Amino acid sequence: MVYHELEPIYDTNSKILILGSMPSITSRKEKFYYAHPANRFWHVFEILYQTKLDTIPAKKEFLYNHHIALWDVIYSCNIKNSSDSTIKDVTYNDIPSLLAKTKIEKIYCLGRKAYDLYEKNIFHKTNIHATYLPSTSPLNASLSLEDLVRKYAIVLDNK
Repeated sequence: MVYHELEPIYDTNSKILILGSMPSITSRKEKFYYAHPANRFWHVFEILYQTKLDTIPAKKEFLYNHHIALWDVIYSCNIKNSSDSTIKDVTYNDIPSLLAKTKIEKIYCLGRKAYDLYEKNIFHKTNIHATYLPSTSPLNASLSLEDLVRKYAIVLDNK
């Protein structure tokens, strides 16, 4: 069983919540979201917002300045390596409690697994449907960086 050990990143002014499924092995080791060097999450936001996000403090400041909260759907699960397709025996993070502390009105789920788990198991507690966005994982090589930037522009539009 793997447990989610990263705290959500948010403040009371957060308006957008971005949810992944479960932190990768690298993210758990580095103790920060999307830490694998081949994951394109931070690079997508660097392009969209025309900024440099090369340190953890810079990434946190970016999230706070743009009222973006970051967390994951899963609290614990059985998973092989970092592959969403192997996830089973899931327990969920308390997303409704996070929403109660913020101004979040829009939720984006990164990857099909996060989206499906949220919509099936959490939506009925929040009454906020999530918007699906493709995973930025290096395992999702079917989309180019340019494709991801185009799809993620919706986050910029919902500031």
